[in-house]
Amino acid sequence: MSPTPSPAGTPGKRGPSRRGFLIGGALGVGAAATGASVFAANNTTAQAASADTFTYPDLLSGTTSGGVTAYTLQMQAGTHEVLSGVTSSTMGFNGSYLGPTMKWTNGQSVQMNVTNNLGADTTVHWHGAHVPAKVDGGPQVAFSDGATWSPELTVNQDAATLWYHPHALGTTAEQVVKGLAGMIIVEDDSAATAALPSDYGVDDIPVILQCLAVDSSGDIKYNLSGYLTANLKFPVLCNGVNVDSTTLTFTATKTRTRLRLLNASPADIITVSRTDGGTTTQIATEQGYLTAATDVTSIRLVAGARAEVVLDLTAAVTLQAVITTGWVKGGSGTYEFLTITPDASDTPAALPASLNSIERYDTSAFTARTITLSQSGLTMLINGVAGTTMAAMESNMITTTLDAEEIWTVTNATQLEHSFHLHDVPFQIVSVDGTAPTGADVGWKDTVEVVGGSTVKIAMKFTDYADSTYMYMLHCHILKHEDEGMMAGLMVESS
Repeated sequence: MSPTPSPAGTPGKRGPSRRGFLIGGALGVGAAATGASVFAANNTTAQAASADTFTYPDLLSGTTSGGVTAYTLQMQAGTHEVLSGVTSSTMGFNGSYLGPTMKWTNGQSVQMNVTNNLGADTTVHWHGAHVPAKVDGGPQVAFSDGATWSPELTVNQDAATLWYHPHALGTTAEQVVKGLAGMIIVEDDSAATAALPSDYGVDDIPVILQCLAVDSSGDIKYNLSGYLTANLKFPVLCNGVNVDSTTLTFTATKTRTRLRLLNASPADIITVSRTDGGTTTQIATEQGYLTAATDVTSIRLVAGARAEVVLDLTAAVTLQAVITTGWVKGGSGTYEFLTITPDASDTPAALPASLNSIERYDTSAFTARTITLSQSGLTMLINGVAGTTMAAMESNMITTTLDAEEIWTVTNATQLEHSFHLHDVPFQIVSVDGTAPTGADVGWKDTVEVVGGSTVKIAMKFTDYADSTYMYMLHCHILKHEDEGMMAGLMVESS
Protein backbone atom coordinates (compact mmCIF):
# COMPACT_ATOMS: atom_id res chain seq x y z
CA MET A 1 0.00 0.00 0.00
CA SER A 2 1.38 3.43 -0.94
CA PRO A 3 2.38 5.77 1.87
CA THR A 4 0.38 8.86 2.57
CA PRO A 5 1.99 11.62 0.48
CA SER A 6 4.19 13.74 2.69
CA PRO A 7 5.74 17.17 2.26
CA ALA A 8 9.09 17.49 0.54
CA GLY A 9 11.88 16.53 2.87
CA THR A 10 9.67 14.40 5.10
CA PRO A 11 10.12 10.63 4.75
CA GLY A 12 7.09 8.57 3.84
CA LYS A 13 6.10 5.52 5.88
CA ARG A 14 8.42 2.55 5.70
CA GLY A 15 8.14 -1.13 6.49
CA PRO A 16 10.07 -2.49 9.46
CA SER A 17 12.30 -4.87 7.48
CA ARG A 18 15.37 -3.42 5.74
CA ARG A 19 17.61 -6.23 4.61
CA GLY A 20 20.67 -5.22 2.64
CA PHE A 21 22.44 -6.20 -0.53
CA LEU A 22 26.22 -6.46 -0.49
CA ILE A 23 27.86 -4.60 -3.34
CA GLY A 24 31.30 -5.79 -4.35
CA GLY A 25 31.71 -8.10 -1.36
CA ALA A 26 32.03 -11.86 -1.08
CA LEU A 27 28.61 -12.44 -2.59
CA GLY A 28 29.65 -10.81 -5.86
CA VAL A 29 27.60 -8.80 -8.33
CA GLY A 30 24.04 -9.99 -8.70
CA ALA A 31 23.93 -12.31 -5.67
CA ALA A 32 21.57 -11.45 -2.86
CA ALA A 33 22.36 -12.18 0.76
CA THR A 34 19.11 -14.11 1.13
CA GLY A 35 19.56 -16.06 -2.09
CA ALA A 36 16.82 -14.02 -3.78
CA SER A 37 16.62 -13.88 -7.55
CA VAL A 38 17.80 -10.63 -9.11
CA PHE A 39 18.69 -9.53 -12.66
CA ALA A 40 20.19 -12.87 -13.59
CA ALA A 41 23.52 -13.49 -15.29
CA ASN A 42 21.81 -14.39 -18.57
CA ASN A 43 20.25 -10.89 -18.61
CA THR A 44 16.76 -12.18 -17.86
CA THR A 45 14.84 -9.96 -15.46
CA ALA A 46 13.67 -11.92 -12.41
CA GLN A 47 11.57 -10.92 -9.45
CA ALA A 48 13.41 -10.29 -6.20
CA ALA A 49 12.20 -12.48 -3.34
CA SER A 50 12.40 -9.52 -0.99
CA ALA A 51 11.02 -6.13 -1.97
CA ASP A 52 13.80 -4.36 -0.06
CA THR A 53 16.71 -6.15 -1.73
CA PHE A 54 18.60 -3.72 -3.95
CA THR A 55 19.02 -5.03 -7.48
CA TYR A 56 20.39 -3.51 -10.64
CA PRO A 57 20.38 -4.50 -14.31
CA ASP A 58 23.08 -6.83 -15.57
CA LEU A 59 25.89 -5.52 -17.72
CA LEU A 60 25.25 -6.83 -21.22
CA SER A 61 28.19 -8.59 -22.81
CA GLY A 62 28.93 -8.02 -26.48
CA THR A 63 30.70 -10.22 -29.01
CA THR A 64 33.62 -8.61 -30.84
CA SER A 65 34.61 -9.63 -34.35
CA GLY A 66 36.51 -7.66 -36.96
CA GLY A 67 36.75 -4.67 -34.66
CA VAL A 68 32.95 -4.42 -34.18
CA THR A 69 31.23 -5.31 -30.91
CA ALA A 70 27.73 -6.73 -31.40
CA TYR A 71 25.03 -6.56 -28.74
CA THR A 72 21.78 -8.54 -28.83
CA LEU A 73 18.50 -7.18 -27.49
CA GLN A 74 15.18 -9.05 -27.52
CA MET A 75 12.10 -6.86 -27.02
CA GLN A 76 9.48 -9.07 -25.39
CA ALA A 77 6.37 -9.19 -23.25
CA GLY A 78 6.27 -10.53 -19.71
CA THR A 79 4.91 -9.92 -16.23
CA HIS A 80 6.30 -7.99 -13.27
CA GLU A 81 5.19 -6.77 -9.84
CA VAL A 82 4.90 -3.02 -10.27
CA LEU A 83 2.52 -2.95 -7.32
CA SER A 84 3.74 -5.23 -4.56
CA GLY A 85 1.84 -8.52 -4.68
CA VAL A 86 0.04 -7.66 -7.94
CA THR A 87 1.09 -8.99 -11.34
CA SER A 88 1.21 -6.53 -14.26
CA SER A 89 1.59 -7.20 -17.97
CA THR A 90 4.91 -5.63 -18.90
CA MET A 91 7.62 -5.46 -21.55
CA GLY A 92 11.38 -5.64 -21.36
CA PHE A 93 14.65 -6.04 -23.20
CA ASN A 94 16.04 -9.58 -22.71
CA GLY A 95 13.54 -10.13 -19.94
CA SER A 96 10.16 -9.19 -18.55
CA TYR A 97 10.91 -5.65 -17.33
CA LEU A 98 13.54 -2.98 -18.09
CA GLY A 99 16.74 -4.04 -19.84
CA PRO A 100 20.45 -4.68 -19.30
CA THR A 101 23.01 -1.90 -19.08
CA MET A 102 25.42 -1.48 -21.96
CA LYS A 103 28.88 -0.03 -21.57
CA TRP A 104 30.30 1.69 -24.67
CA THR A 105 33.69 3.36 -25.12
CA ASN A 106 34.32 6.52 -27.14
CA GLY A 107 35.65 5.44 -30.54
CA GLN A 108 34.24 1.91 -30.30
CA SER A 109 32.36 0.41 -33.28
CA VAL A 110 29.16 -1.31 -32.21
CA GLN A 111 26.32 -3.17 -33.86
CA MET A 112 22.94 -3.42 -32.17
CA ASN A 113 20.88 -6.48 -33.13
CA VAL A 114 17.38 -5.70 -31.84
CA THR A 115 14.56 -8.20 -32.39
CA ASN A 116 10.95 -7.12 -32.01
CA ASN A 117 8.76 -9.72 -30.28
CA LEU A 118 6.11 -7.26 -29.10
CA GLY A 119 3.33 -7.92 -31.59
CA ALA A 120 3.45 -4.28 -32.72
CA ASP A 121 5.75 -1.91 -34.56
CA THR A 122 8.54 -0.34 -32.53
CA THR A 123 11.90 1.41 -32.67
CA VAL A 124 14.79 1.79 -30.25
CA HIS A 125 16.26 5.25 -29.72
CA TRP A 126 19.71 5.69 -28.17
CA HIS A 127 18.73 8.67 -26.04
CA GLY A 128 21.58 11.17 -25.81
CA ALA A 129 23.82 9.39 -28.33
CA HIS A 130 25.57 11.49 -30.98
CA VAL A 131 25.04 9.20 -33.98
CA PRO A 132 23.98 9.47 -37.65
CA ALA A 133 20.25 10.10 -38.10
CA LYS A 134 19.64 6.78 -39.86
CA VAL A 135 20.68 4.86 -36.71
CA ASP A 136 19.20 7.29 -34.16
CA GLY A 137 16.09 5.12 -33.78
CA GLY A 138 13.37 7.67 -34.43
CA PRO A 139 9.95 6.73 -35.83
CA GLN A 140 11.21 6.93 -39.41
CA VAL A 141 13.00 3.59 -38.94
CA ALA A 142 10.23 1.67 -37.14
CA PHE A 143 10.35 -2.09 -37.65
CA SER A 144 7.61 -4.68 -37.39
CA ASP A 145 6.93 -7.62 -35.10
CA GLY A 146 9.33 -10.47 -35.80
CA ALA A 147 11.88 -8.25 -37.52
CA THR A 148 15.44 -7.54 -36.39
CA TRP A 149 16.98 -4.08 -36.73
CA SER A 150 20.79 -4.10 -36.87
CA PRO A 151 22.22 -0.57 -36.96
CA GLU A 152 25.98 -0.06 -36.81
CA LEU A 153 27.50 3.03 -35.23
CA THR A 154 30.76 4.40 -33.92
CA VAL A 155 30.59 5.81 -30.41
CA ASN A 156 31.44 9.48 -30.84
CA GLN A 157 31.17 11.37 -27.57
CA ASP A 158 32.79 11.94 -24.22
CA ALA A 159 31.87 9.97 -21.10
CA ALA A 160 28.18 10.24 -20.24
CA THR A 161 25.12 8.39 -18.95
CA LEU A 162 22.62 7.69 -21.74
CA TRP A 163 19.63 5.40 -22.03
CA TYR A 164 17.60 3.52 -24.64
CA HIS A 165 13.87 3.15 -25.21
CA PRO A 166 11.24 2.84 -27.97
CA HIS A 167 10.30 5.82 -30.13
CA ALA A 168 7.54 4.74 -32.56
CA LEU A 169 4.67 7.05 -33.49
CA GLY A 170 1.77 6.90 -31.06
CA THR A 171 3.10 3.97 -28.99
CA THR A 172 6.12 5.41 -27.19
CA ALA A 173 4.29 6.01 -23.91
CA GLU A 174 2.73 2.54 -23.78
CA GLN A 175 5.96 0.71 -24.57
CA VAL A 176 8.18 2.73 -22.22
CA VAL A 177 5.85 2.70 -19.21
CA LYS A 178 5.46 -1.06 -19.53
CA GLY A 179 9.20 -1.44 -19.04
CA LEU A 180 11.16 -0.95 -22.25
CA ALA A 181 14.04 1.12 -20.93
CA GLY A 182 17.71 0.54 -20.17
CA MET A 183 20.89 2.46 -19.40
CA ILE A 184 23.97 3.07 -21.54
CA ILE A 185 27.31 4.05 -19.96
CA VAL A 186 29.80 5.78 -22.24
CA GLU A 187 33.41 5.78 -21.08
CA ASP A 188 36.41 7.63 -22.49
CA ASP A 189 40.14 7.91 -21.87
CA SER A 190 40.02 11.22 -19.99
CA ALA A 191 41.78 11.83 -16.71
CA ALA A 192 38.39 12.41 -15.06
CA THR A 193 37.13 8.98 -16.09
CA ALA A 194 40.31 7.36 -14.79
CA ALA A 195 39.89 9.10 -11.42
CA LEU A 196 36.20 8.31 -10.88
CA PRO A 197 34.59 5.06 -9.68
CA SER A 198 33.91 2.76 -12.63
CA ASP A 199 33.48 -0.79 -11.31
CA TYR A 200 29.91 -1.57 -12.35
CA GLY A 201 27.84 -2.88 -9.48
CA VAL A 202 30.61 -2.24 -6.96
CA ASP A 203 31.19 1.51 -6.82
CA ASP A 204 29.44 2.57 -10.06
CA ILE A 205 25.72 2.01 -9.59
CA PRO A 206 22.78 2.55 -11.99
CA VAL A 207 19.65 4.03 -10.40
CA ILE A 208 16.62 4.00 -12.71
CA LEU A 209 13.70 5.81 -11.08
CA GLN A 210 10.11 5.65 -12.30
CA CYS A 211 6.72 6.86 -11.14
CA LEU A 212 3.92 5.04 -12.96
CA ALA A 213 0.12 4.95 -12.92
CA VAL A 214 -1.45 1.58 -12.10
CA ASP A 215 -4.94 0.40 -11.17
CA SER A 216 -5.65 -2.14 -8.43
CA SER A 217 -5.56 -5.04 -10.91
CA GLY A 218 -2.03 -4.08 -11.98
CA ASP A 219 -2.92 -2.55 -15.34
CA ILE A 220 -0.29 0.10 -16.18
CA LYS A 221 -1.80 3.26 -17.67
CA TYR A 222 -0.19 5.29 -20.42
CA ASN A 223 -2.81 7.59 -22.02
CA LEU A 224 -5.29 10.24 -20.94
CA SER A 225 -8.26 7.93 -20.46
CA GLY A 226 -6.10 5.59 -18.40
CA TYR A 227 -4.74 8.37 -16.22
CA LEU A 228 -8.25 9.64 -15.54
CA THR A 229 -9.36 6.25 -14.19
CA ALA A 230 -10.57 6.46 -10.60
CA ASN A 231 -8.61 5.06 -7.66
CA LEU A 232 -5.24 4.84 -9.39
CA LYS A 233 -2.03 4.21 -7.52
CA PHE A 234 1.24 5.89 -8.50
CA PRO A 235 4.00 3.50 -7.45
CA VAL A 236 7.62 4.63 -7.32
CA LEU A 237 10.19 2.13 -8.56
CA CYS A 238 13.97 1.95 -8.24
CA ASN A 239 15.52 -0.40 -10.81
CA GLY A 240 12.12 -2.00 -11.18
CA VAL A 241 11.49 -2.58 -7.46
CA ASN A 242 8.57 -0.87 -5.74
CA VAL A 243 9.77 1.46 -2.96
CA ASP A 244 6.40 2.77 -1.83
CA SER A 245 6.67 1.17 1.60
CA THR A 246 10.26 -0.01 1.86
CA THR A 247 13.76 1.38 1.54
CA LEU A 248 16.25 -0.55 -0.55
CA THR A 249 19.65 -0.99 1.09
CA PHE A 250 23.13 -2.02 0.14
CA THR A 251 26.51 -2.09 1.75
CA ALA A 252 29.21 -0.19 -0.14
CA THR A 253 32.59 -1.89 -0.06
CA LYS A 254 34.34 1.18 -1.45
CA THR A 255 34.37 4.51 0.37
CA ARG A 256 33.46 6.49 -2.76
CA THR A 257 30.29 5.43 -4.59
CA ARG A 258 29.11 6.79 -7.93
CA LEU A 259 25.38 6.86 -8.69
CA ARG A 260 24.00 7.30 -12.20
CA LEU A 261 20.49 8.72 -11.81
CA LEU A 262 17.88 8.39 -14.57
CA ASN A 263 14.28 9.58 -14.46
CA ALA A 264 12.59 7.07 -16.78
CA SER A 265 9.09 8.17 -15.72
CA PRO A 266 6.54 8.97 -18.42
CA ALA A 267 5.80 12.40 -16.97
CA ASP A 268 6.52 13.03 -13.30
CA ILE A 269 9.42 15.11 -12.00
CA ILE A 270 11.73 13.44 -9.49
CA THR A 271 13.91 15.43 -7.10
CA VAL A 272 16.63 13.39 -5.36
CA SER A 273 18.18 14.47 -2.06
CA ARG A 274 19.55 13.13 1.21
CA THR A 275 17.14 12.70 4.10
CA ASP A 276 19.64 14.33 6.47
CA GLY A 277 19.80 17.50 4.36
CA GLY A 278 23.47 16.94 3.50
CA THR A 279 25.08 17.48 0.13
CA THR A 280 25.95 15.11 -2.64
CA THR A 281 28.69 15.83 -5.15
CA GLN A 282 27.38 16.18 -8.69
CA ILE A 283 29.91 15.34 -11.39
CA ALA A 284 27.85 15.21 -14.58
CA THR A 285 24.67 16.21 -16.38
CA GLU A 286 23.10 14.31 -19.29
CA GLN A 287 25.87 14.95 -21.79
CA GLY A 288 29.05 14.73 -19.78
CA TYR A 289 31.14 15.87 -16.88
CA LEU A 290 30.79 19.27 -15.26
CA THR A 291 33.86 21.48 -15.26
CA ALA A 292 34.35 20.60 -11.60
CA ALA A 293 32.66 18.52 -8.93
CA THR A 294 29.82 20.57 -7.43
CA ASP A 295 28.17 20.06 -4.05
CA VAL A 296 24.38 20.15 -4.30
CA THR A 297 21.57 19.58 -1.83
CA SER A 298 19.14 18.21 -4.42
CA ILE A 299 18.91 17.21 -8.08
CA ARG A 300 15.71 17.89 -10.02
CA LEU A 301 15.18 15.43 -12.88
CA VAL A 302 12.42 16.00 -15.41
CA ALA A 303 11.27 13.06 -17.52
CA GLY A 304 14.22 11.70 -19.53
CA ALA A 305 16.90 13.59 -17.61
CA ARG A 306 20.04 12.12 -16.00
CA ALA A 307 22.71 13.17 -13.52
CA GLU A 308 25.76 11.59 -11.91
CA VAL A 309 26.80 12.04 -8.28
CA VAL A 310 29.45 10.63 -5.98
CA LEU A 311 29.27 10.04 -2.24
CA ASP A 312 32.30 9.67 0.05
CA LEU A 313 30.76 7.60 2.81
CA THR A 314 31.73 7.61 6.48
CA ALA A 315 28.24 6.78 7.73
CA ALA A 316 25.00 5.49 6.29
CA VAL A 317 23.18 7.84 3.90
CA THR A 318 19.55 7.54 2.83
CA LEU A 319 18.36 9.05 -0.43
CA GLN A 320 14.80 10.18 -1.00
CA ALA A 321 12.76 10.93 -4.12
CA VAL A 322 10.28 13.79 -4.06
CA ILE A 323 7.66 13.16 -6.74
CA THR A 324 5.93 16.09 -8.42
CA THR A 325 3.08 15.52 -10.87
CA GLY A 326 4.17 16.37 -14.41
CA TRP A 327 0.95 15.66 -16.32
CA VAL A 328 -2.82 15.73 -15.79
CA LYS A 329 -2.52 13.44 -12.82
CA GLY A 330 0.37 11.63 -11.20
CA GLY A 331 2.37 10.81 -8.14
CA SER A 332 3.24 13.09 -5.24
CA GLY A 333 5.00 12.77 -1.92
CA THR A 334 8.43 11.82 -0.61
CA TYR A 335 9.83 8.30 -0.70
CA GLU A 336 13.03 7.03 0.87
CA PHE A 337 14.30 4.70 -1.81
CA LEU A 338 17.90 3.78 -0.99
CA THR A 339 20.11 3.52 2.10
CA ILE A 340 23.85 3.16 1.47
CA THR A 341 25.87 1.80 4.38
CA PRO A 342 29.67 1.91 4.12
CA ASP A 343 31.84 -1.07 4.95
CA ALA A 344 35.15 0.08 3.49
CA SER A 345 38.66 0.84 4.68
CA ASP A 346 40.11 2.52 1.57
CA THR A 347 40.89 6.23 1.39
CA PRO A 348 40.13 7.58 -2.07
CA ALA A 349 42.25 10.32 -3.57
CA ALA A 350 40.79 13.80 -3.78
CA LEU A 351 38.58 14.35 -6.81
CA PRO A 352 40.36 16.15 -9.67
CA ALA A 353 40.12 19.91 -9.46
CA SER A 354 38.98 19.93 -13.08
CA LEU A 355 36.73 17.28 -14.65
CA ASN A 356 36.05 18.87 -18.00
CA SER A 357 36.62 21.95 -20.09
CA ILE A 358 33.37 23.55 -21.23
CA GLU A 359 33.71 26.59 -23.43
CA ARG A 360 30.53 28.61 -23.16
CA TYR A 361 29.15 29.63 -26.53
CA ASP A 362 29.31 33.19 -27.76
CA THR A 363 25.91 33.20 -29.45
CA SER A 364 26.10 36.70 -30.92
CA ALA A 365 26.49 35.33 -34.46
CA PHE A 366 24.37 32.18 -34.00
CA THR A 367 21.31 31.66 -36.21
CA ALA A 368 18.17 32.27 -34.16
CA ARG A 369 15.04 30.12 -34.21
CA THR A 370 11.83 30.12 -32.24
CA ILE A 371 10.28 26.84 -31.11
CA THR A 372 6.76 27.26 -29.74
CA LEU A 373 5.16 24.53 -27.64
CA SER A 374 1.37 24.87 -27.69
CA GLN A 375 -1.86 22.91 -27.69
CA SER A 376 -5.26 22.78 -29.34
CA GLY A 377 -7.62 20.98 -27.03
CA LEU A 378 -5.99 17.62 -26.30
CA THR A 379 -3.62 17.90 -29.25
CA MET A 380 -0.05 18.99 -28.56
CA LEU A 381 1.79 21.14 -31.10
CA ILE A 382 5.26 22.34 -32.06
CA ASN A 383 5.15 25.54 -34.11
CA GLY A 384 1.45 24.95 -34.67
CA VAL A 385 1.70 21.42 -36.04
CA ALA A 386 0.94 18.07 -34.38
CA GLY A 387 3.67 15.56 -35.25
CA THR A 388 1.47 12.48 -35.14
CA THR A 389 2.38 11.25 -38.65
CA MET A 390 5.58 11.20 -40.66
CA ALA A 391 3.94 13.47 -43.22
CA ALA A 392 3.12 16.05 -40.53
CA MET A 393 6.68 15.98 -39.17
CA GLU A 394 8.13 16.35 -42.64
CA SER A 395 5.86 19.34 -43.34
CA ASN A 396 6.96 20.96 -40.08
CA MET A 397 10.58 19.82 -40.22
CA ILE A 398 13.37 22.11 -39.11
CA THR A 399 16.18 22.04 -41.65
CA THR A 400 19.70 23.10 -40.79
CA THR A 401 23.16 22.41 -42.16
CA LEU A 402 26.27 20.64 -40.99
CA ASP A 403 28.40 22.86 -38.72
CA ALA A 404 25.55 25.33 -38.24
CA GLU A 405 25.55 27.25 -34.95
CA GLU A 406 22.09 28.04 -33.63
CA ILE A 407 20.29 29.55 -30.65
CA TRP A 408 16.72 28.45 -30.08
CA THR A 409 14.10 30.28 -28.06
CA VAL A 410 11.82 27.54 -26.74
CA THR A 411 8.57 29.14 -25.61
CA ASN A 412 5.93 27.26 -23.66
CA ALA A 413 2.64 28.83 -24.74
CA THR A 414 0.71 26.41 -22.52
CA GLN A 415 0.35 26.30 -18.76
CA LEU A 416 1.50 22.68 -18.79
CA GLU A 417 4.84 21.20 -17.81
CA HIS A 418 7.11 20.20 -20.71
CA SER A 419 10.41 18.32 -20.82
CA PHE A 420 12.13 19.45 -24.04
CA HIS A 421 14.52 16.92 -25.60
CA LEU A 422 16.77 17.39 -28.64
CA HIS A 423 18.26 14.47 -30.57
CA ASP A 424 21.72 14.47 -32.21
CA VAL A 425 23.80 17.08 -30.39
CA PRO A 426 24.15 18.40 -26.84
CA PHE A 427 23.13 21.94 -26.04
CA GLN A 428 23.93 24.65 -23.53
CA ILE A 429 21.24 26.49 -21.59
CA VAL A 430 21.66 30.20 -22.37
CA SER A 431 18.87 31.51 -20.15
CA VAL A 432 15.61 30.62 -18.43
CA ASP A 433 13.14 33.51 -18.50
CA GLY A 434 16.09 35.82 -19.10
CA THR A 435 18.25 34.51 -16.24
CA ALA A 436 21.60 32.91 -17.05
CA PRO A 437 22.21 29.39 -15.68
CA THR A 438 24.39 28.69 -12.67
CA GLY A 439 25.85 25.61 -11.01
CA ALA A 440 25.21 22.29 -12.73
CA ASP A 441 22.92 23.97 -15.27
CA VAL A 442 25.96 25.28 -17.15
CA GLY A 443 26.82 21.68 -18.09
CA TRP A 444 26.02 19.94 -21.36
CA LYS A 445 22.35 18.98 -21.66
CA ASP A 446 19.99 17.14 -23.99
CA THR A 447 16.80 17.60 -21.92
CA VAL A 448 15.53 20.75 -20.22
CA GLU A 449 12.45 21.65 -18.19
CA VAL A 450 10.16 24.27 -19.72
CA VAL A 451 7.47 25.17 -17.21
CA GLY A 452 4.12 26.63 -18.20
CA GLY A 453 4.40 30.12 -19.69
CA SER A 454 8.20 30.19 -19.58
CA THR A 455 10.90 30.69 -22.19
CA VAL A 456 14.19 28.81 -22.33
CA LYS A 457 17.05 29.69 -24.68
CA ILE A 458 19.44 26.93 -25.73
CA ALA A 459 22.45 26.92 -28.05
CA MET A 460 23.99 24.10 -30.07
CA LYS A 461 26.32 23.25 -32.96
CA PHE A 462 25.37 20.59 -35.50
CA THR A 463 28.54 18.57 -35.99
CA ASP A 464 29.72 15.40 -37.75
CA TYR A 465 26.57 14.00 -39.38
CA ALA A 466 24.48 15.13 -42.35
CA ASP A 467 21.68 13.35 -44.20
CA SER A 468 19.01 14.41 -46.68
CA THR A 469 16.81 11.35 -46.06
CA TYR A 470 16.81 10.55 -42.35
CA MET A 471 15.77 13.04 -39.69
CA TYR A 472 16.37 13.52 -35.98
CA MET A 473 13.64 14.63 -33.55
CA LEU A 474 12.86 17.42 -31.13
CA HIS A 475 9.99 16.77 -28.76
CA CYS A 476 8.53 16.85 -25.28
CA HIS A 477 9.71 13.90 -23.21
CA ILE A 478 6.47 13.78 -21.28
CA LEU A 479 5.61 10.72 -23.30
CA LYS A 480 1.88 11.40 -23.63
CA HIS A 481 2.65 14.86 -25.02
CA GLU A 482 4.97 13.28 -27.58
CA ASP A 483 2.30 10.77 -28.63
CA GLU A 484 -0.27 13.58 -28.75
CA GLY A 485 1.79 15.52 -31.27
CA MET A 486 4.51 17.53 -29.50
CA MET A 487 7.26 16.28 -31.80
CA ALA A 488 8.91 17.64 -34.94
CA GLY A 489 11.57 16.44 -37.33
CA LEU A 490 15.08 17.87 -37.58
CA MET A 491 17.06 17.44 -40.81
CA VAL A 492 20.79 18.21 -40.77
CA GLU A 493 21.91 18.52 -44.41
CA SER A 494 25.34 18.98 -45.94
CA SER A 495 26.39 22.62 -46.05
